[in-house]
Amino acid sequence: MTRSEKECFKCKTVKLLDEFYKHSAMGDGHLNKCKECTKNDVTKHRNNNLEKIRAYDRERSKNPERKKAAAAISAAWRKEDKRRTRAHNAVTRAVRKGELIRQPCSRCGAVKSLAHHEDYDKPLDVVWLCQPCHKLRHKEIEIITLQDTPHDGRMRVRGRLSHH
Repeated sequence: MTRSEKECFKCKTVKLLDEFYKHSAMGDGHLNKCKECTKNDVTKHRNNNLEKIRAYDRERSKNPERKKAAAAISAAWRKEDKRRTRAHNAVTRAVRKGELIRQPCSRCGAVKSLAHHEDYDKPLDVVWLCQPCHKLRHKEIEIITLQDTPHDGRMRVRGRLSHH
């Protein structure tokens, strides 16, 4: 094992330091658990404590700094593609007028759902998805887009393209 390698205490695999999260309190500056094991543990913890974590997230979203950041993100999202705002407004008006009836999630059947647009140029052509299924659908679309897009020297950072 070289200085650029380390053994994960969880899976006992020797990996490059790049495969460990940085952690200033550790002697070598990296966590003793590899990124893969850390992600698995975080996912397992979240799934086992979902309601408690969601309650914490709801409370945290009331923080003034977070509200301000969320407003900025929302404004940037609306500005990025005006068709999105028009499509969302069209759905809101149609639901209010009774022209479009909110449906349960088409994937899992959850009663509380959101209108998902596969094509913003067809504002009333929506798929009803709950929040978790809606997020999953956008991840699926992002993966498909990344697979179909030739690499151009940019990389995705939290869903947005940035120059690298």
